[in-house]
Amino acid sequence: MTSRASTPAEHGFPRHDDEVKPAADLVGVLIVDDQMPFRNAARSVIDRLKGFHVVGEAESGEAAVELAAQIAPDLVLMDINMGEMSGIEATRRIVAHNPDLMVVLLSTYDLSDLPPEAPRSGAAAYLPKDDFSARTIRALWESRCEREFTR
Repeated sequence: MTSRASTPAEHGFPRHDDEVKPAADLVGVLIVDDQMPFRNAARSVIDRLKGFHVVGEAESGEAAVELAAQIAPDLVLMDINMGEMSGIEATRRIVAHNPDLMVVLLSTYDLSDLPPEAPRSGAAAYLPKDDFSARTIRALWESRCEREFTR
């Protein structure tokens, strides 16, 4: 599988929220998942979330590290299980380069089944994919200064 990263312009998606607020006031979100259906679902949620916009997508850990360095998102939604570089390793590298960036790990794992290195990855939180919603993303973002990764 080849690594692929993309930005909204490459998708040709209309950007309704750009008309609401200037881009500088929006939370830029990078979506990282090796499954296109989840990336599409996450994009749909973020596109409808006032104050947030998708600045890019990546289908591998390698592409995520590269794209995060190029576009400097505010928030990264990171799948844990992906090809050669896991989301945990990609998170370590991204946060090492930009410690102020918020990464939320996503997976189908129960909290008790997370790999032991997940809490040490630099991620701000873990969110089961079943709980992924506009409400949870907004709550995580708004509590970013108060929250530490918990298992």
